[in-house]
Amino acid sequence: MKRALLVIDVQNEYFTGSLPVTYPYGTLDNIIKTMEVARENKVPVIIIQHSAPQQNAQTFRKGSAEWELHPSIERMQRDHLIEKTLPGSFTGTNLEQWLRERAIDTVVIAGYMTQMCCDTTARQALHLGFMVEFLSDATGTLKLSNYAGTVTDEELHRAILVTQAMRFSKVLTTQQWNEAVSAGD
Repeated sequence: MKRALLVIDVQNEYFTGSLPVTYPYGTLDNIIKTMEVARENKVPVIIIQHSAPQQNAQTFRKGSAEWELHPSIERMQRDHLIEKTLPGSFTGTNLEQWLRERAIDTVVIAGYMTQMCCDTTARQALHLGFMVEFLSDATGTLKLSNYAGTVTDEELHRAILVTQAMRFSKVLTTQQWNEAVSAGD
């Protein structure tokens, strides 16, 4: 198994912007720890940054303070940076090519939001023939309400993890993943 860690959309929008991630607690610390373990074990780290294609976008407007990577992530070492404009990290990017050129067969999902970009990227990866590991406490979300209803942050996160574990991904905690990678599994 040859892995790459995908750190998806850990941008200020989810901390100081209009979409504050609220569940689970401690996701940023878990993402950072996982990046450190990946680096120690020679697992490539790919940072993915979302950009809204519309000039007048309310969120993820390129060049805005909220669009920028969280400072803790910005200063971490990375192997590749990808900019995307849709929820799936493979759509319109060179992610698949980059992974295939390095014979990577497994992607590890961390970042935001669980039900949007993390879930979409995991599903795309499976469809492209990659194995997927989804980090349950290094992905996060928030409470959502719209015309279809309301869902709590915890309910939404748990529903995606259960769905991912049914078919798409091996769902792990960061501790489980960090221990497995450090042990050479």
